[in-house]
Amino acid sequence: MLIEDIFKALADPTRLRIARLLSAMELAVGELAQVLGQSQPRVSRHVGILCDVGLAERRREGSWVFLRQSEASGPVVEMVQHLLAMAEAEEPAFAALCTADRRKLAAIREARETVAGQYFARHASEWDELRALHSPDAEVEHRLAEALADAPLGQVLDIGTGTGRMAELFAQQAERIVALDKNLEMLRVARAKLQHLPTAQIELVQGDFADLPFADAGFDTVVLHQVLHFAPDPAPALAEAARVLRPGGRIAIVDFASHDHEELRIRHQHARLGFADRQMAELLRSAGFTASTPIALDGGELIVKIWIGKRRAASASPKTAALESAR
Repeated sequence: MLIEDIFKALADPTRLRIARLLSAMELAVGELAQVLGQSQPRVSRHVGILCDVGLAERRREGSWVFLRQSEASGPVVEMVQHLLAMAEAEEPAFAALCTADRRKLAAIREARETVAGQYFARHASEWDELRALHSPDAEVEHRLAEALADAPLGQVLDIGTGTGRMAELFAQQAERIVALDKNLEMLRVARAKLQHLPTAQIELVQGDFADLPFADAGFDTVVLHQVLHFAPDPAPALAEAARVLRPGGRIAIVDFASHDHEELRIRHQHARLGFADRQMAELLRSAGFTASTPIALDGGELIVKIWIGKRRAASASPKTAALESAR
């Protein structure tokens, strides 16, 4: 992109405000219109100009479109962001606009938290019932963090992020975290929980764990926390996890050991009643992982297990190998 195109794109007060807002947090087009006090079509036109020159990027999530500061920012774009920060510090008029916009951002954050709170209120009794059957969450999280502490987390993919707790747990140790979930309502809950983190550090993406919307070998760590029991066939999900991991990257699976609580199929939509160690070891091997000794937390009726696998370098696609093994 030519430098003159970038400066033409910024030659408008509204686009300057948008560029500054997106440096603070990811926003839906409707939220951006609310902050700016302008119509959504007008804001969309401004956003289109910023996207065309690489200062912003769109991401569709169901019927919503979210905007964020461009991830593929080269030196020129980085300098533009630095220039905008300096302008806010030095120019009283621009600083006043930015301050007013940030006050409106606080209302956006509060609205997101309200929606998240309503969701929790609707489902609290279900989650409390399930939590009562296994070890305390804090203990599980502590043991998982210990299990992953022997190497840098690097680029992390949290598959089935749910409320965003795993992304929040590892945010300080990871270079960057992508939190993925298929459920749009859960993504909105996660967004409220994670909105205090820098936009460059966290990204929320809608997607299916059996067909991940990412290129090969883009992550160093993949986490599936209480997710795999929702998969009627875990092999494709693990093959996809292996595909997006770099050789030597790690997968961490937190799930239940095999159990006979049939009511979880109906009350919580569990497709599988946990996993035996031998079964999980074979699933990991077929997907291209070398498995470590599993960790068991047996502080309740349901035993929580932590399985760690390291991605092997292989000539064959792990997805192909897993699918062939399942035949």
